Amino acid sequence: MTDVDALTALTEGDRRRARQLAAAGTSLLAGALTAYLDNEAAGSVYDQPAAFEAFISGGGNVGLYAAVEDALADQYRELAPSRLADIGCGDGRVVRNALASSGHLPDELTLVEPSAALLARAVRDLTPTRAYAGTVQLYLSDVDTEFDLVESTFAMHTIRHDERTEVLARLRDRAERLVIVDFDVPAVEHGSPAHLRFLAETYERGLSEYAEDRDLVAQGFLMPVLVGQLTPGARRVTWEQPAAAWRAQLEKAGYRTVSVATLHDYWSSPAFLLIAQ
Repeated sequence: MTDVDALTALTEGDRRRARQLAAAGTSLLAGALTAYLDNEAAGSVYDQPAAFEAFISGGGNVGLYAAVEDALADQYRELAPSRLADIGCGDGRVVRNALASSGHLPDELTLVEPSAALLARAVRDLTPTRAYAGTVQLYLSDVDTEFDLVESTFAMHTIRHDERTEVLARLRDRAERLVIVDFDVPAVEHGSPAHLRFLAETYERGLSEYAEDRDLVAQGFLMPVLVGQLTPGARRVTWEQPAAAWRAQLEKAGYRTVSVATLHDYWSSPAFLLIAQ
């Protein structure tokens, strides 16, 4: 039996079988999945900010986030945006480091983040004009503000595909430029054998990049994301898609100019930089 067999059992809704198969495995993924299913963990991946912060502070995320911060700093130097918004800002480290690197300070800075705990950390290290603890959907309904630049790094994929098209269309009328950073995942059918093989291989690589924080990262972040996207009826937290699909979605949402460029190689999939206006 393989890790793929355990993931297959999850897609079939058989958590007990998935746990048995994982327990028989010897991989890092098998061990992490067994522990997670034993604990019957529940809730959003953002319920444990420490796990998310440990995840983005280690492994391949070190080089990844350095590349992201450099790319955003380039945007700030080019545009010198007076009104800047970060959607899904997390703990604010990306926008903080990018602003510091660029030497630019916007007149207005808006932070939007569903996790109140992560947003509190961002506000502690930054002085935003507005900090909104909620989803971008709620923000767009509650606040009518325009921006020179709206950015979102690894956050837009948490919005369902149909809702995301609407969000992108609404942002089109609010922003002179939209910058999105996300992962160019392979074009495979969700839950298919090819998709499960891809997940087994990439999550094993990802877990291998962590040492003393591996259990925290696995149980508080990676396993909830993995199990949540495969278990029928579970709360799914990610709707990723290939870079080409992102481009098509932006064009469908009415953006006239959309460019996509590979930004950084990563254990799950290459990261890309998308610029739309």
